Amino acid sequence: MTVWVAFLRAVNVGKRQMKMAELKALCEELGYGRVKTILASGNVRFEADHDPKAELEAAIEKRWGFLSEAVMRSDDEITAMLASDPFSAYPDEGPFHRYVMMFDRPLPAGSAFTGIAGDHDIVRVDRRDIYLVGWRQPDGRHGPGLDKFDRQLEKGAIATMRNWNTIPKVLG
Repeated sequence: MTVWVAFLRAVNVGKRQMKMAELKALCEELGYGRVKTILASGNVRFEADHDPKAELEAAIEKRWGFLSEAVMRSDDEITAMLASDPFSAYPDEGPFHRYVMMFDRPLPAGSAFTGIAGDHDIVRVDRRDIYLVGWRQPDGRHGPGLDKFDRQLEKGAIATMRNWNTIPKVLG
């Protein structure tokens, strides 16, 4: 059995509401083992003997009436992500938040992304992940320009962003 983490895209925003207890129940109905949701932002960890992406997306659409793409990572991939320490140049605390944007497919070869000085920095680009830092603004927000970052992405790219603090929690 493989331990999978599904990072669901665009849940619990606007009218796209989903209770995590109901998501857990759906995953159990699909036959996944040791199901656990993490936070209320569409993160769910479970065991399955196959890649569950398409099955999970279809079940979510049927149950809630909206498509929420799942960006899947195995526990081994999450462990490697954490071990790579992408934010080693940044202390644990500071006037910034650390984020990872995860993609369901490899990024196109030669992809280049730019930050906005004083707003957000691109820390590192890996095969399927972009690590970013959003700087605290005078109004208290962190990297408000990140909400327009998707304009730099390939059309049709499926990605979801998480605060880096979430990533270690999905293994627990």
